[in-house]
Amino acid sequence: MELIYIPHIAQAPRATVVLEFREFLAQMETLTPVQGTLVVRHGGTFLEVNAQANTIVTLTCDRTLVQFNHRLAIDVNEFIYLRSEPGPMPRERELETDDLNETLPPTGHFDPQGWLYEQLCLAMPYPQIAPDAPESVNVQCDGAGVDRRWAALAGLQIAATDG
Repeated sequence: MELIYIPHIAQAPRATVVLEFREFLAQMETLTPVQGTLVVRHGGTFLEVNAQANTIVTLTCDRTLVQFNHRLAIDVNEFIYLRSEPGPMPRERELETDDLNETLPPTGHFDPQGWLYEQLCLAMPYPQIAPDAPESVNVQCDGAGVDRRWAALAGLQIAATDG
C-alpha cells in the first residue's frame, strides 16, 4: 500500500478512497497475508478511517511458553483531525475532540500500511494465552499452605530484622 496524498482523497468521488488489500506487512510477521478493506473518507477537517482486516499470527503463550497460531481480526473506525497549526483544537467542530486521537497536516500524506499495522498491534491479545493452556499453573506448597519460595523470602526478612 502506498502513501495517499490527503488532498487527493478530498478530490475522489464522494471524498472517499477504498483500498482492498491482500499483502504481507513489512513490520509484522504473519503466517498469512493481511487481507481486508480500508475506507478513508475526507470530512473537510478530518479523515474518517474504517478498516476490516484479518490475518494469522504466531504467538508465544505467556503461561506455557508454547507457540500457537492466533487469528487476528480488526473492525475499527477512527477519526484523524487535519490541522497544520499546533495548539488546542477549535471548539466549533461537529466531532467531539475526544473522538480525535491523531492529527495530520491537511496537505500531508496518510500511510495506510502504517495505520493498519498500528491497529493490528492494538488488537493483539494480552495476555497471550494459548487455547489449550491450563487454567492456572500449580505451585507446590509446604504443609503450612505457603509456597516454599515465599518461605525462603520470609526467612531473609527475619534475618534482616535480627541484624
